[in-house]
Amino acid sequence: QSPIAEDLAKFCAQGTLNAKYMRIESEHSAMSACIGAALTGVRVGTATASVGLALMHEMLNVASGLRLPIVMPVVNRALPSPWSLWCDHSDTMQERDSGWLQLYAEDAQEALDLTLIAYRVAEHPDVLLPVMVCQDGFFVSHTGMAVRVPDQSKVDGFLSPYQANNLLLDPDA
Repeated sequence: QSPIAEDLAKFCAQGTLNAKYMRIESEHSAMSACIGAALTGVRVGTATASVGLALMHEMLNVASGLRLPIVMPVVNRALPSPWSLWCDHSDTMQERDSGWLQLYAEDAQEALDLTLIAYRVAEHPDVLLPVMVCQDGFFVSHTGMAVRVPDQSKVDGFLSPYQANNLLLDPDA
């Protein structure tokens, strides 16, 4: 998942993504930051893999319990014993009852497409649940593949500006 975070940071620094990138010390803290940001009414997301997902387990349940529409790409990898880079779904299967929707991408194009779909589904007032966009570690994450990136106007038409529809903390109050 490192390239996902690295590319998002690069896009924010270049100004091609109108967003604030926060560098956090652990996955537990990253999900805590996502929860806090979502409660202030902004669209949020993070990415993780394997033991990182296990580390944020406690906060995953908080996010779904608060019905926060957080989207998180997860690069599926085995939980290490002692170490593994190979694909295995034991990381996300451990979270199957955490209240998160899980979408599984077969290739890089589906990972992109499902991420856009995930935001639309997660933010729908009838859903309001966080979504994992899962992709195979190594087979999808460690190989190059061309993807068709939709025009920004099409993305904007598909994803309307974010409007918080549930709990909202007012930092100015």
